[in-house]
Amino acid sequence: MKIYPAPISLFAIFIALISCTSCSENQTNSIPDYRLSENWVLLPGSDIFDVDVFYVYPTVYNNSDTLNMDIRLAANRKAAQDMTIRQSRVYSDDANVYAPYYQQMALEALSLPEEQYEQYYSIAYADVVAAFNYYLEHFNNGRPFILAGHSQGSLMILDLMKEKFNEEQMSNQLIAAYTIGYSFTNEDAAKYPWMKLAQKEDDFGVIITYNTQSPEATGSPVLLPGALCVNPLNWKTDTTYAPDSMHLGAVKQNTETGEIIEILPEYTDAQIGINGALIVNGPNPDDFYTAENKFPKGVFHAYDYPFFFLNLKQNVKKRIDAFHKASL
Repeated sequence: MKIYPAPISLFAIFIALISCTSCSENQTNSIPDYRLSENWVLLPGSDIFDVDVFYVYPTVYNNSDTLNMDIRLAANRKAAQDMTIRQSRVYSDDANVYAPYYQQMALEALSLPEEQYEQYYSIAYADVVAAFNYYLEHFNNGRPFILAGHSQGSLMILDLMKEKFNEEQMSNQLIAAYTIGYSFTNEDAAKYPWMKLAQKEDDFGVIITYNTQSPEATGSPVLLPGALCVNPLNWKTDTTYAPDSMHLGAVKQNTETGEIIEILPEYTDAQIGINGALIVNGPNPDDFYTAENKFPKGVFHAYDYPFFFLNLKQNVKKRIDAFHKASL
């Protein structure tokens, strides 16, 4: 499976948008009109909180016929809605969540040669940029915000930060970026000095990133060389072991409503491995692997959020409170 490259130029994005010859005749790949509420998975009717979240959903689309998701189709919208509702519950008790539909890449696009891959990548990324710009101009009203995603969504958020967050005003509004399920690397940190890894549980303007797997797992396509990691139990970035007594609870959720139907406290320990993976001993890989899995056995990619749900939720509140206290 191909590793995602860095974002390409705006010119390349434009060319890809007008020259995608492999797309369905019924799919224009034009950037959605984010003035329309129908192009947002979540769009608060009124602002309840003084903090926002801009969230980008992970890969939910798998169709080899068209390698960018047609967001007009009901089945695709439903898949995006269900995942967004489940993951956004980490944030929605403390912030207004804004989540756009975007024409994400299908899994099949990840194994294409780079030139073809960039066509599909650029369509997805152009949507996210347009949605974020619209959010800032029309919805944000100067409030501090959190960036959040998972997997492909985290890739989009990281690339957005590389492009835009060297601007002082933008970085001053950022509470944190939860780019879970994708890699922020040593190379990224050196090349983009305005992007900083979290160092403790309540610093802000920082990135929280990890990729969960069992001790024996190998071959994760989202764990890149030089991957950095923040342990979501002790919020350290070194190999300090966090016992399961620090684990507040994994969750099982209703797949459509996101309602928590079971909490599993002290479900797992966690420790950062030498390769930057978040190593867990609690989950049995056999319980989470089937022949249909797109990831190697023991790579708990789909469970990055549910395994650490309550620790993440608590941390979101802590970072928001710390940001407000520092702003007084």
